[in-house]
Amino acid sequence: MAKHCELWLPKKKRFCANPPLADSQFCGNHTQRSDSKWILCPIDPSHSVLEENLESHLNRCPLLKQTQSLTSQPFYQRSINGGREDGEEENAARKDSIFTSEMKRNAVYAMSATKFLELIAKIKSVHSSICSKIPESYKIPEACSIWTKTQVDKKVPYQEKHALQQASILGNLEEFGVLKKSGLICNATGEQCDSNGELVKGRDISTVVEFGAGRGYLTQMLADCYGIKKVLLVERKSYKLKADRSLRQKESLVLERLRIDIEDLNLNAVESLLGVGYMAIGKHLCGPATDMTLRCCINEHCDGHTSEAATSYLRGLAIATCCHHLCQWKSYINKKYINDMGWGKEDFNAITWFTSWAVDADHGSELSAVDSSAQFEIVMRSEKKEVVCMESELVSGVEDIVRNMEAIDRAVLGFMCKDIIDIGRLMWVKQQQQLVQSELVKYVPLCVSPENRLLLASHSISL
Repeated sequence: MAKHCELWLPKKKRFCANPPLADSQFCGNHTQRSDSKWILCPIDPSHSVLEENLESHLNRCPLLKQTQSLTSQPFYQRSINGGREDGEEENAARKDSIFTSEMKRNAVYAMSATKFLELIAKIKSVHSSICSKIPESYKIPEACSIWTKTQVDKKVPYQEKHALQQASILGNLEEFGVLKKSGLICNATGEQCDSNGELVKGRDISTVVEFGAGRGYLTQMLADCYGIKKVLLVERKSYKLKADRSLRQKESLVLERLRIDIEDLNLNAVESLLGVGYMAIGKHLCGPATDMTLRCCINEHCDGHTSEAATSYLRGLAIATCCHHLCQWKSYINKKYINDMGWGKEDFNAITWFTSWAVDADHGSELSAVDSSAQFEIVMRSEKKEVVCMESELVSGVEDIVRNMEAIDRAVLGFMCKDIIDIGRLMWVKQQQQLVQSELVKYVPLCVSPENRLLLASHSISL
């Protein structure tokens, strides 16, 4: 029997099948590395190389050719949607200001107990004053029944929770007036009609841009159920089992996929979108990707001399926010809102770290039964504990205080922080003149996904 790597894989309940390196029990993936000798590849930080091999690696890195090709495209503009730190130059290095979750945690634990408790109290106060009424809007449209009733092609990857989330996103767009309630093709020419057979004019969204598209199955559902004509998928990574193959089989659909980071995308320079009204959607825009998408769609970088014919324009928007613990002060869309609350960068980093408490355990069964009044009782109970234990906790460090908090209390606080971040985004969208309608809703129940906030907006044109 051939030798194999001696690393045991608990989840697969077997040893690694790769052959070991010479004079080693382990393969190249599992051989112990010396941290001092390995550095991140400057072209693609997702992998590392030996420092002594860096020069030769830069000439043969698999991502080199793709990077060179991408930077020559007219729609590539480095960090155009990345935002900037206060006082930072427009073209400053974007990676320098990334604040990791570990750094955020260490900063919180370095706080004094007094400051930590004051921050918690203020978060609860702010949330009760501006974030207490986020409506539930779980909408499963009839148009999506082919997916929600599992009547899709068996070759298409299918998970019920994802189908319900995708359907509710489209249902909310329908409820919001961005998508037509009837998306079925009813006549022989392929034109879409209402329930009376009349042609629907002026409301047809023929072009969709999906940000953070991944495999593209949100767009797949949209194409199957609403008959869109043009699709642009934006995703920085490469995936297997994409929906592209199925989408390309639709004769009436034009599909284009851009492998680019949203941070670097100038949407007004994408040739296929010139002069076109489009709808922007995104189901998994982690942390700062939401803020970058808002900048990308509601472009702050256009000057007043750009002709309408040469510029794409937003007609509707639906972004499911998630992974708030990854949010960065540099890219956050509404720093003024945070500052107006009396907070700064350090407080923002702490708030983003607290959001991880909302999803760091299975709270679905506990929180799904917690309505707003019960949540208020939890907050009040937590505040009473803080008052009673204030003197003893001040002696302890913040890490001890966090460790002694009940999981449900941490989860509720985490959701409060998520709401505060998303309300700031909503307020920014409301300030944009080209968008006359906007709302933040809970688009699925917590038992489906704890990441259940959806930001909706529509253009002044009736859709």
